[in-house]
Formats: sequence, C-alpha cells, structure tokens
Amino acid sequence: MAEQQPDTANGAAAPAQPAGAQFSVEKIYVKDVSFESPKAPHVFNEQAQPQLNMNLNQRVQKVGENGYEVVLAITLTCTLGEGEGNTVYVAEVQQAGVFGLAGFEANVLDAMLGTHCPNVLYPYARQMLGELIQAGGFPPFLLQPINFEALYAEGLRQRNAQQKTAGNGDNETVGNA
Repeated sequence: MAEQQPDTANGAAAPAQPAGAQFSVEKIYVKDVSFESPKAPHVFNEQAQPQLNMNLNQRVQKVGENGYEVVLAITLTCTLGEGEGNTVYVAEVQQAGVFGLAGFEANVLDAMLGTHCPNVLYPYARQMLGELIQAGGFPPFLLQPINFEALYAEGLRQRNAQQKTAGNGDNETVGNA
C-alpha cells in the first residue's frame, strides 16, 4: 500500500493542472548591467540633496512556439541640482527571463506578459540595482514596489485611446478591452 501512494500522488497531481493554460519560468538572467559615476571621487565630498529619476520599460520577444523573452529595463539616474554635469551616478539593469506560456487567449496572454512576468523579474532587478549602487560607494538604495497591473491598465487605456483616434470613425471596440 505504501508503494502505491507515490504513484497515486503523482497521478493525482497531473490531472489537477488545468489542461488549457500553462505558465512556467524557464530561465531568469541579467541581459545587461551598467554603472557609471562620472564625478567620482569628487562627488563623495559634495553636500546636497540628490534627485533620483527612474526610467522603466519592458520588451517582449517570442522565442519558440510557446516561449517568450521578457526584458525589464530599469535606469536610475541620480543628480545633484540641475544640469547635465551634475550626474552623480547612472545605474542600469536589463533583467530578463524566458517564460513558457501556452493555452492562453490573446488578451490574457498580453496581460500575463505585461503584468505577471515583470512581477517575477522585478525583485531580481531591484536587488541588482541596490548592489550596484552600494558597490559604487553610495548609501544603500531600495526601490519601492511597482504595481505592474496599474501600469499595464494605463498602457492598455492609452493604446485603446490611440486606436480610437487613429480609427476611421468606426464604433467597433478595437483591442483587448
């Protein structure tokens, strides 16, 4: 009887998984990383309130039948005051992952690639940026959580607005709405 339990457990696990949609994380990796501190070492003696600017973007590329590479790119620029010559540091990370997505409807697939995949990648990018900044001689910096669902919803709203203004007066709903 004890020998049959592992077989039963394995057999029971397979049917419990939905036959339609499947999501898997195949690989997570750093695609590109960069840190620059053009004013070092003089910047370490300056006393001013730093200003941080974050640029966030995402790219998706199909790799294989059900594989998608998602690249989450984050650039942090720290400056002291206004002007080009006041850059304290620039830290850039392109955190990437290959995800397997099969059996999703087009609008759900788009949402998974735009929300779920970046949510998986963000902690890795966040850690890498924190380590880069600290290794550059600056105080530790921890990025706050990002609501990718809200960013995706705003992007979807903007796409729908662009499609409506670019349309030729048709009243049909276009896009994933």
